Amino acid sequence: MNIDSAHLLRWILVETSHPGNAGSAARAMKTMGFQDLHLIKPKIQRITKEPEAIALASGAVDLLDSAIEHSSLGQSVEGYSLVLGLTSRDREFGPPALDWHSALSLISENTQNQGKTALVFGPERTGLENHHLSLCTHRVWLDANPDYPSLNLAQAIMVCAYTLRQVLQSPGIGDASKNRDSGVDLADPAAVTAMLEHWREGLEAIGYLNPANPKKLMPRLEALFARSRLRKEEIDLLRGIAKQMLLRK
Repeated sequence: MNIDSAHLLRWILVETSHPGNAGSAARAMKTMGFQDLHLIKPKIQRITKEPEAIALASGAVDLLDSAIEHSSLGQSVEGYSLVLGLTSRDREFGPPALDWHSALSLISENTQNQGKTALVFGPERTGLENHHLSLCTHRVWLDANPDYPSLNLAQAIMVCAYTLRQVLQSPGIGDASKNRDSGVDLADPAAVTAMLEHWREGLEAIGYLNPANPKKLMPRLEALFARSRLRKEEIDLLRGIAKQMLLRK
């Protein structure tokens, strides 16, 4: 594997507040050989054109110019079989949790199978919220000082970009023949989210889910399906079941 595989990696900043962070992210990415930068609902429209962003990009203005803004995270991760949400906060529900070292192995295997990987970084002040993580296949944390695990956005991106570069340049990292979840036919998180909405409607239709008192049924189902790493044909199967539930109305 080599750094030419970098085109299979997307870097996503969610609701970024400070133009300087967009610029610093672009600089870190370009320094390590990455270029696919997406921004989801930044707090400032056209944030990459702000003077502070351009100044802190320090020669990586081409990445800012090519960065794409989306109105929703779902748009940006469509077609991506591995979506890693970077956050140190533990959650009761949500996708399976991994340390960054384990995530590197997953990325390596996915890339060798020509699967696409997205790295998702949350807002500076709050980090990723649960509705963001619902569109991720895994929650990932960086191993830092447990008494002070806080990295700013640019630092986190640089750590990830540097270590990913080492992995992509190292031959033999991750044996694709051992990979049971070849990235080419795994469902992307947006498809899983749409299926879960279909199931919510179906469960309400048969009276199993009370919309006035849903308790934690849907978050538990989200966590269950996130652990399962569903394939595209399995999504079709589950949506067929939901359709039959709706026909019972």
